[in-house]
Amino acid sequence: MEEEKKIRLGVSIGDLNGIGCEVALRTFEDNRMFDFCTPVLFASNKVISFQKKQLGITIDFNGVDNASKALDNKLNVVNVWKENIKTEFGKATPDGGKYAIKSLRAAVNALKNNEIDVLVTAPINKNNIQADDFKFPGHTDFLAQELNGQSLMFMVTDKLRVGLLTDHIAVKDVAKAITTKLICDKVRTMMASLKMDFGIRKPKIALLGINPHSGDNGTIGLEDDKIVKPAIEKLFNEGNLVYGPYSADSFFGSNNHQNFDAILAAYHDQGLIPFKTLSFGKGVNYTAGLSKVRTSPDHGTAYEIAGQGKADHNSFKEAVFSALEIYKNRLDYLELTKNPLKKQPTKKSA
Repeated sequence: MEEEKKIRLGVSIGDLNGIGCEVALRTFEDNRMFDFCTPVLFASNKVISFQKKQLGITIDFNGVDNASKALDNKLNVVNVWKENIKTEFGKATPDGGKYAIKSLRAAVNALKNNEIDVLVTAPINKNNIQADDFKFPGHTDFLAQELNGQSLMFMVTDKLRVGLLTDHIAVKDVAKAITTKLICDKVRTMMASLKMDFGIRKPKIALLGINPHSGDNGTIGLEDDKIVKPAIEKLFNEGNLVYGPYSADSFFGSNNHQNFDAILAAYHDQGLIPFKTLSFGKGVNYTAGLSKVRTSPDHGTAYEIAGQGKADHNSFKEAVFSALEIYKNRLDYLELTKNPLKKQPTKKSA
């Protein structure tokens, strides 16, 4: 019997002055990880050698010039650049951003060309990545441009899933950015992801209100009555199990989130504060709604501990396992829906 082909997992290395390299290398220092996938880091031989030595990480790697040449049972490194780069742990430098983007672009191109199957992105700094040819607030918006589909920032663990209507925008701009159409689009994307990526046949989704106490019938704001409720009604009439808007201040504390397969929050901190409080170190940032699978750990560059060997790699490892599981779930879903069983004619009674 032919051995099942291993999933080729790409890693964009993130800000070289942060903990991205460390958590990636620590994850694959455990050679049992090679049983699950073939990892491919997009960086340079020189950078990885320096990081290994600096952090005391004992792992061999295989340098390649193209991800398609990656070897199973090895940590593979695509040599995206050859020049020497000065690593300044804990500092947000122009080079830190420049080479984070070089790594990301190379990894995404490999993903689009099917040289890798899934992508895990190490953390970047949203300030030093800005350049003439890269004006995005983060990974999600860039990936939405590069990969087909409607992106949704989806924070997930095995027990909690929180998506965002709006992600990296100023709080003062949140209310005017949310429309009934946006809500409907994001809910439909979330529904499709829950079915295809997480194997949930009939997902149940909760929407959090925009204003405190969901506006208190217009006393604190009209957006929940005029925008959110009509969207929920429209979606429910289409056959979707969508409920709300729920008052965000008590929703998680009352454990109401346990009654739903996913929660859609109005803005970044409304969703991520409770998510990270309940799941920090175990959470995964998943970009749902795209043609390819991309995950990321739930933390940032952590400059304050970079280069000190203190970084916890558990969230990165969870991001790896989530990417692999979602990829397999998608294959199963596509197989099931490709040739649906035809309804058999009812036999007549004798």
